[in-house]
Amino acid sequence: MTIMTRVFGEITIDDDRIIKFSKGIVGFPDLTDFALLHDSEKGTDSIHWLQSLQEPGFAMPVMDPLRVCPDYNPEVDDEILQNLGELNPDEMLVLVTMTVPKDVKLMSVNLKGPIVINAAQKTAIQVIVEGDEYPVKFPIYDILEANKKKAGD
Repeated sequence: MTIMTRVFGEITIDDDRIIKFSKGIVGFPDLTDFALLHDSEKGTDSIHWLQSLQEPGFAMPVMDPLRVCPDYNPEVDDEILQNLGELNPDEMLVLVTMTVPKDVKLMSVNLKGPIVINAAQKTAIQVIVEGDEYPVKFPIYDILEANKKKAGD
């Protein structure tokens, strides 16, 4: 499948890279087919993009929450995850969406609504974590800057 995207221009996605969200994502229930893309030109391995295949202009920056919140471990009811198929912890990928405003110092991730992907079966779901432990807007700019400095040492 070839699509024209806002972030990456024209790209070709192999069928085996399509990730299916049976219930769509929060706020966009009709968007169910995505590909996980990496911006190799930017040279960062921490930010990826969930690119909609149904709406080429829609792509969300996502990242591994452990990069900014090392103790991130939300409790999610097994019943919610059953639509993903058989889950092997080695084949589970958890990502959080990022918000990157004009002032990048206000950059944040949504720890309240993680995306869980069964990499083996290419199925995914976005869940809402109960309780107040994880915020919708968790500031990450200072954490990322500190991580860059550690990596440079």
